[in-house]
Amino acid sequence: MKEEKVKTFKGRPVLPGNIEGEILVSREGFNTLASYKTSIMTHSRKAICSDQGNHDLYKKDLKDRILCLPSTIGSTTGGLIFMNIVDMKLPPRALCFSRGIDSLAAAGIILSDIWQEHRIVTVDNLGDEFLSYAEEGMKMRITEDGTVTLW
Repeated sequence: MKEEKVKTFKGRPVLPGNIEGEILVSREGFNTLASYKTSIMTHSRKAICSDQGNHDLYKKDLKDRILCLPSTIGSTTGGLIFMNIVDMKLPPRALCFSRGIDSLAAAGIILSDIWQEHRIVTVDNLGDEFLSYAEEGMKMRITEDGTVTLW
């Protein structure tokens, strides 16, 4: 892990909020269906990443973690997957994207926020430097204005 330095990044708050937590980092696109498929199909109480193609997150518990990602990839089920994991009480604490969020992921988190009254705090457009700096196990604070602080 990086030495105990604090580094701050500014992104666009898609679903704003003030939270803190531990991060997981994927340097590859995040396939929501492949990542949550096993947990959904087995009605698991854990959100163990089942995407064998994602070497950064495979077999790690995604529940209640802040996921740092470049973007989401995969099928049109992406938004529905986020709604499913919220319903199962398995969502990440937050999503932080180095790039812009795609419309399918945005639809899922926004509908979860409105229909299921559960907010997955989300910030996008944090930049490539953000994803290069972030390392698994670091702590993060997100503020409503899209400021992300890592240590």
